[in-house]
Amino acid sequence: MATIFTHPAIALGVMPWFREVRSSRSVLLLGMVLTILPDIDVLGFRLGISYDHFWGHRGFTHSLMFAVITGAVTAVLVSRTFTIRTLKLWFYFALCVASHGVLDAFTDGGLGVAFFSPFDNARYFFSFNPIEVSTLNITRFFNGQGIEVIKSELLWIWLPCMLVMVIGFYCKKK
Repeated sequence: MATIFTHPAIALGVMPWFREVRSSRSVLLLGMVLTILPDIDVLGFRLGISYDHFWGHRGFTHSLMFAVITGAVTAVLVSRTFTIRTLKLWFYFALCVASHGVLDAFTDGGLGVAFFSPFDNARYFFSFNPIEVSTLNITRFFNGQGIEVIKSELLWIWLPCMLVMVIGFYCKKK
């Protein structure tokens, strides 16, 4: 998986393309949190849920269905609070949640991502896996493995997100 530090790069990168997000730091922050939310499934390890189980790591919470549902529920709740159009918020929030599984499918480790759960629980990777998978062990991460992970994330996630952000700001100025 990509690290907790990097998943929010997607919410930042696409922010200029959504007027509703540009105008509200709270909505942007919520989008950043939603990019991390699918990893709530790591709690399953403590509960004895196996990695390849429906509720296991990279299972249902990494699926496109979870992204659509979570995006919709969040958009309805937020649109009432901020009086922002629900449909655009839904698309932004669903994109933020779905980006998590997409990034994980570009990593070089794990069992893959259950994109089509609950209809198909098979796990998938993309054929191109340039992102170093991050350990779930914090000690190992800070004892050296994390440097290689962060380097690959800077190149393959942060740099493209910065490019999308700059293009978005440039296009929105015109």
